[in-house]
Amino acid sequence: MYIVRNWTIWISLFVIYTGCHVSTPEKTLIYSYGAITRTDTCQKQIHLVFTGDEYAEGGPIIREVLDKHGIKASFFLTGNFYRNPDFRPVIEGLVADGHYLGAHSDRHLLYASWENRDSTLVSREAFKKDVLNNYKEMSRFGIQKDKAPYYLPPYEWYNEEIARWTKDLGLVLVNFSPGTYSNADYTIPGMGSRYLSSDTIFSRILRYEEEKGLNGFILLLHIGVHPERPDPFYYKLDSLIQVLKNRGYGFTLLDQAIPS
Repeated sequence: MYIVRNWTIWISLFVIYTGCHVSTPEKTLIYSYGAITRTDTCQKQIHLVFTGDEYAEGGPIIREVLDKHGIKASFFLTGNFYRNPDFRPVIEGLVADGHYLGAHSDRHLLYASWENRDSTLVSREAFKKDVLNNYKEMSRFGIQKDKAPYYLPPYEWYNEEIARWTKDLGLVLVNFSPGTYSNADYTIPGMGSRYLSSDTIFSRILRYEEEKGLNGFILLLHIGVHPERPDPFYYKLDSLIQVLKNRGYGFTLLDQAIPS
C-alpha cells in the first residue's frame, strides 16, 4: 500500500475532495448586497445570532442553554430594547456571560423598500442618527462602539447604499445566512402561510445541513417573540445545538471568523 508522506500532496487532495482552498481569511467571506452573510465554508463553525426589539422573554432560557453548552453568541438589539427597563436584567446577564452585544437600529426603522430594494427609505443623516443613537443606549451598559463593530440591519433588510453608509461609520454590516428559515421563528399563526411552526423550522435547518452543510453559517433567531406564537423556538435550542454538535459543528463568535 502506498502511503502519501508529502504534505503538499495531502493539501492538494484536501482541495480536490472538499472544494476548499488555502486562502486568506478575507477571501473566505460571502457577501450579499455589501453585507457579510457567511464566513468560511470550509470550517465546520456556526455563528449563533439573536436579534431583539419588542420582546425578550426568551432571554433567560437562551442564556441557560448557551451556558450549558459553553457557547458564546451574538445579540443584536435595538435602542428600544436597551432602553426598556424590563429588559435590563437580561442585558446585564448577557454582558456578564461574555456574549457579544451589538446594534440593530435605534428605532427599528425600515431602511429599504420591500418592493424595490434599491430604494432607500431613510436619508444618510437619519441613518447615521439612528445607528449612533443605538450605540448611545449601548454605552449605558459599558458597550462601546469600537468594541462592537458588527451591525445587523433592522428587519434584516438593507441594500448596497446602506452597506456603504455602514462602512463609512467604521462598522461591518452582517446579516443571516439564507436557506434554513430559522429567522421565521418570529411568525405567528395569524400570518397565514408565512407562519412556520418550530417543528418545521427545526426540520428545515437539519435538512439544509444534510443537503448543503452549515459551514460558516450565521444562524439567526430571536431573543423574544410575540405572545401569540404558540411554540417559541428557543425551547428547541438545546436540542438543535446538541444535534449540530453531534454532526461535528462548533459554535464561534463572528470576530473569530471575520478579519478585523
